[in-house]
Amino acid sequence: MNKTHARSMPAARARNQKTRKRHGRSFRGRNLKQILLGGLALLVLTLFVVTRGGSDEASKGASAFTGGDFHSLVADPSKPGRLYAGGHQAVAVSDDRGKSWRDVESLQGADAMGWGFTEEAVFLAGHPGLSVSADGGNAFSRSNDGLPATDLHSFGAGGRVLYAGSPAGLLASTDGGESWEVRNQKAGQSFMGRILVDPRQPEHLIAPDMTFGVVESKDGGRSWRSLGGLQGVQWVSWAPSDVTRIVASGGGRAVESRDGGQTWNALDLPAGASIVEVDPNDPQVLYAGIHDRERVSVKVSRDGGGTWQTP
Repeated sequence: MNKTHARSMPAARARNQKTRKRHGRSFRGRNLKQILLGGLALLVLTLFVVTRGGSDEASKGASAFTGGDFHSLVADPSKPGRLYAGGHQAVAVSDDRGKSWRDVESLQGADAMGWGFTEEAVFLAGHPGLSVSADGGNAFSRSNDGLPATDLHSFGAGGRVLYAGSPAGLLASTDGGESWEVRNQKAGQSFMGRILVDPRQPEHLIAPDMTFGVVESKDGGRSWRSLGGLQGVQWVSWAPSDVTRIVASGGGRAVESRDGGQTWNALDLPAGASIVEVDPNDPQVLYAGIHDRERVSVKVSRDGGGTWQTP
């Protein structure tokens, strides 16, 4: 080895060490920056999913995302254990009596107020009008053809006969929603939620009226009388097997009648509950919906409202 080459080796090693240190610092800096940016992106994505209710998978949980309000809690009579909870912003469905929930994506912004179930379809009414499902309540599409008004605050169904409350009055269809007529221009304007239709007498109706309490019609909505029960009522419910037992709820209170609305008794509710639904297949089972900020949880009673439990 010559002297020139021997002298150059320590200098070269020193330059290589400086280069490795410089590159090492640069690599570590890039790694740290990537980690921080990745963590920030994950945090933003998580906040987005939580605040909007998430996708169908992300929204699964022990409570239902409805948004800033809570309009309806309804049990599907053809699918034991299935519940829908809805508000202006969103609707969620549970297939296990409220233990877990998932979003119904096709009902975003549907303003879920009134519901109706027939053998052919599931109906949902709200400010945008009528949403209909022909696949058992899994997917919905808008269907406003022929409606005299699309601002529907209440809804009910009995076979081919449909009823809707709106600012235009009480609307009725006798052909499954293909055509509509105004049955009463004044009645229906202050109805809220679900209109009950007697399965044996489709012209016998019970509705929640925010002004007059629980109201009843025996002529298909052409005339009505007040049954009282609860001022500010927003939901009425019964089991089709016993239409003389009516449960009315709203504003954190609930009352029950066992004689078709002649007399009423208060029901004890879980703290924060605002809507009570009777299981259509078991009148001793009640569901109470509790709205907390943007989500709804459910308590269940299996003794007619005597005691309440988490599903």
